[in-house]
Order: sequence, then C-alpha cells, then structure tokens
Amino acid sequence: MFPKFIIEIISILANNGHDSYIVGGCCRDILMGKKPKDWDIATSALPEEIQKIFPDSVYLNKFGTVTLKPSATTSLEKIEITTYRLDGEYVDSRHPCEVKFVTSIEEDLSRRDFTINAMAILPTHPQLSKCKIIDPFNGQQDLKDGTIRAVNDPGKRFSEDALRLLRAVRFSVRFGFVIEKQTKQAMINNAHLLKHISQERIRDEFLQIMNSDRAYVGIQQLIEFNLLKHVVPELLEGVGVTQNKHHIYTVFEHNFYALKYACEKKYSQVIKIASLFHDIAKPRTKNGDGINSTFYNHDIVGAKMTEQILNRLKFDKETVQKITRLVRYHMFYYNVGEVTESSIRRLLVKIGVENIDDLICLRQADRIGSGTPKAEPYKLRHFKYLILKVSKDPISVKMLKINGDDLMQALQIKPCQRVGLILSALLADVLDSPENNTKEYLTKKAFLLNSLNDQELKDFQQRIEFEKRKTDDEDKQKFYV
Repeated sequence: MFPKFIIEIISILANNGHDSYIVGGCCRDILMGKKPKDWDIATSALPEEIQKIFPDSVYLNKFGTVTLKPSATTSLEKIEITTYRLDGEYVDSRHPCEVKFVTSIEEDLSRRDFTINAMAILPTHPQLSKCKIIDPFNGQQDLKDGTIRAVNDPGKRFSEDALRLLRAVRFSVRFGFVIEKQTKQAMINNAHLLKHISQERIRDEFLQIMNSDRAYVGIQQLIEFNLLKHVVPELLEGVGVTQNKHHIYTVFEHNFYALKYACEKKYSQVIKIASLFHDIAKPRTKNGDGINSTFYNHDIVGAKMTEQILNRLKFDKETVQKITRLVRYHMFYYNVGEVTESSIRRLLVKIGVENIDDLICLRQADRIGSGTPKAEPYKLRHFKYLILKVSKDPISVKMLKINGDDLMQALQIKPCQRVGLILSALLADVLDSPENNTKEYLTKKAFLLNSLNDQELKDFQQRIEFEKRKTDDEDKQKFYV
C-alpha cells in the first residue's frame, strides 16, 4: 500500500523527534483504493529542521514546503514536506498573505478545502488497516457517501481561494460525487470571485474537467453554479437560441449533446473541446428565425472565436491550432456522388492528414448532437473510404515529384519568392489531377508558370482558392449552414 521510501521518510522524521503524516490528495486516493500520483507529507518539523534532516532538499517558498530531491529518498519520486500551518488573511482570493506554523495535524487539516482532502495517515505499516488515520471532518464518511463538502464554513473556504470553486466541480466530475447543499450554495454566492483567478489556473482546472468521461456533467455544473461565465462566457450565448429544421435542440443544447457523445465514446480531450465549441458562433451568425433560419459562415467565425478563447486561457500554440482547425472545417461536405477526390485532397491540405480522424469523430458528435439516430451513415463511411483511397496522393509541396532545387536548376533562377509561388501553383494542379505528379509534367508546367510575373502567380493562386470557396459556400447553403 505505502511505498518503502514514504515509510522511511516518516521514520527518519520520527527518529528526529517530529510527528509526520501523509496528507491531501494522496491520502484520499489511498482511502479510495487508488494509486497516488504525488506524495505530500505534513510534519511538526520547521522548514529549517527538515532541511537539516534532509540536506539534499530545496526550500524556495514562504509556505513551509520543502522539496526533497530524488537522491534524498533513493527514489525517482519528488516528495514535498510541509510544516503544519494555518493560513493568514487571503488578499487576492488565491494566496494567504502569511502563514503561521502550528504544532498539531488537526489544526493543519482545518485549513484545507474539502473533507475528502482533509485527512491524514500515519503509514507505520504497509497495510492501511494497521495505520493511524486522522479524520476530524468525517472525510471517510463523505468518501463512502460520494459527497463533496467544504471544510467548516464553505463560504470562507471559497473566499480564501476562489480556484476551489472549479476544484469542487473537478472532483465531483472525476469521482462521480455529489456536491453537498451548503457547499453548492456557497459556490453560487462566491462565483464572482473566480474573476480574480489567473487564466492559466482556470485553464488547468477546465482541462482536468474536460479530461473526464463526465465532462458534460462538469459543464452542467459550471452553468448551475454561475461559473461558466468566468471560464467560457461565449458558450452561454447559445442558451435558448433556436435552430433550423436540421436541429431539434437549441445551440447550447446541441453543443452540450455533442460533447456528451464525445465523452461516451471516450474521445480525446481535443475532440471534446472541439465538440463543445464547434457551433459556438451560431448565435452571432444567425439570420432569420424558425425552421428556415440560417447560420452562414458560423464555421469561419467560430474558428476565430475558438482561437481567441483558447489564447485567452493560455493554451499552448499546438492545441490552439488543432482545435481551431477542427472547428473551422467541421462542416466538410461528404455527399456520395458529389464529393470529388480532388476536394478531399484539398480538405486534407487544410485540416492536415494527422487531424482527419479527429475531424470525422467531431462530425459524428455533431450528428448525434443534432438529434440524428446514426453517428456514421453510409455517406460518412463512403467519405472515409475516399480518404483512404487518396491518402497516398500528393497533398503538400513536399510530396511533389519536383522540389525547389529542381525548379531553380531547370528555370535557371536563384532562390527567391517565385520558387515557392510556382511550387504552390504546381500543387494546385496536382490536387485536381494527381496523375500529373511526375517530374516531366511538373517541369513543363513550371516553364509555363514562370512566364507569369509574381503578382500573376499570386492572382492565379487566389483564383483557385476563390473558386473552391465559392463551391463550398454553395454546398453549405443547400443545408442552411
């Protein structure tokens, strides 16, 4: 149950005259029969005493937490040992302005967020049943009952650290627990404090909620507790917004049920977020009302909104690009007999081969979220067949049978912008006719393109894109999208 190095650390502290316990999430996980990811120890020893006992340690904060390096525990684990403490006044709804070191574990546990995290275990034996458990707030009973309950006064707990508002939702979603009534009311009363929390910390909690197979429940709770407006307020624009004859749900309900399906299918976190965001722009692009209302270009506007939201939440660049791209192209057209292989190759260029499976998963979630009975009808299966069929066709400049060096040698030109312009024009030709991807054909075509000036080459590319967008728009209008 308990790793050898944890028992050794507790023993070393005891031999030096200090009480110590494992606490927090690792204690909770053990009592739930789960393997902890991190180990936290609370002790009566002061930080300087901990460092004296464990010389190979680091103390770089004012909260009494000393970090033991791996060599100090003969393990690859990073262990944090914190002196028993009480927190002073919180001035920013996140951090105490000072801490006071205390002598008892019970005092230390009284400052913690939820009862299930306010327990301590003295691991004197590898088996839990033979260890001492400190549980002053009945956390074990709340674990048994499946209850999230704040320690003592819930209003005070949330006013001290507003991030606990999202943590409550995260624990509820992660464990399938119910948030206790008074705790729930305190969350609603203190929801406004979330505005004081950094976007990075909000992002981290949001990601953990979305990582759960019950993420859709988390979204429900964020609305119920008035928290969503401090996380992704744009989603609330879809509440009550009706759609056209192709949908039976409002915009928000549609996004919600798309997310629910993505959760049930255990899709990736990226697909879940894309499912929740994919129609986020419909309220801003709605034209008309009733069964014939339209949402032209909601995919384009939605991609811009998604990018802004994810950047605001400080998502990494790669994730922003991936989710934004999925939202942008979630309306891809796939009617059998009307979709050409060249159009699929162009879609692969835009979405990226590595993202096409995620895009199809998003479309399946979109379909179920619209109230359709089947996630993958025949025409979508046919689309997947065509994807496989053209997967080896050239869809990037790198896949052409001619490269920049070949062009410069054949055309007798030096490295310049024209090389890239000509390669792009050659790719446009090959996307429509992959059989043209031969060095002989491309070289001849390059000589013809080289007779155009730079602006004419750019105009050539723009005409190709314009004709493609025109076709896409005509397809969308057939289905009021």
